[in-house]
Amino acid sequence: MSSLLVRPHAPDNDGRVLEVTPESAGWEHVGFRVHKLAKGQTLTGETGDREHCLVLLSGRANIAGGGERWDNIGERMDVFEKIPPYSVYLPNGVDFAIEALTDIELAVCSAPGKGNHGPRLIAPEQVKCSTRGGGSNTRHIQDILPETEAADSLLVVEVYTPEGNWSSYPPHKHDVDNLPEESVLEETYYHRLNPSQGFAFQRVYTDDRSLDETMAVENGCCVMVPRGYHPAGTPHGYELYYLNVMAGPKREWKFKNDPEHEWIVQR
Repeated sequence: MSSLLVRPHAPDNDGRVLEVTPESAGWEHVGFRVHKLAKGQTLTGETGDREHCLVLLSGRANIAGGGERWDNIGERMDVFEKIPPYSVYLPNGVDFAIEALTDIELAVCSAPGKGNHGPRLIAPEQVKCSTRGGGSNTRHIQDILPETEAADSLLVVEVYTPEGNWSSYPPHKHDVDNLPEESVLEETYYHRLNPSQGFAFQRVYTDDRSLDETMAVENGCCVMVPRGYHPAGTPHGYELYYLNVMAGPKREWKFKNDPEHEWIVQR
């Protein structure tokens, strides 16, 4: 069994179905979990020493945190509606509470915080949408918390990969402190598939193959990327969505393509 693949489980009392912590991943920065809350259910917590980005993947909710409150937020009922989500940024050192107004799926993204930014709503109209690649390498991007938006550590983005296409491709990595060419960022991929019975593949590997894992990813799985290249592909008939969370010593996303496959973008 892969050491990098995290599968979902039945909801616990807080609706948690999946969790990656720095301790469980064996790294220092990225934390990620998913909660599925039924209508009327509440979730409370505190950010501790970590900034948080609460991404409302689906459903509507009331969210309060850091002395602020946002009522009846949420528009899409399924990630594959492709409407940018509502999200809430919270600094370290605050309490928060979520009340589900419908059944909801909530992603809790976290990384070390420095208290430099206040709590705020990230509305759909603030999310930059773009398309990368071409042909069978086309994918569609929704930047929730990119470098251009205020945060201490977190980078958060959604990606839609059409059926039969590849993503995070050509294979790239960001595990060497060599700015401005490359930065060190840990990363998680939270995968969803449409239709939900589908599967996709993700490979995580290094140049020397000291790490080389290829995983069959099913709906609701999470892949941890501590280092190395990490392409993903989805077969004919199944559309792939994933939510990326990245963080590292410096909040810059600079990557290096696998030299063996660099020719793909140079032709």
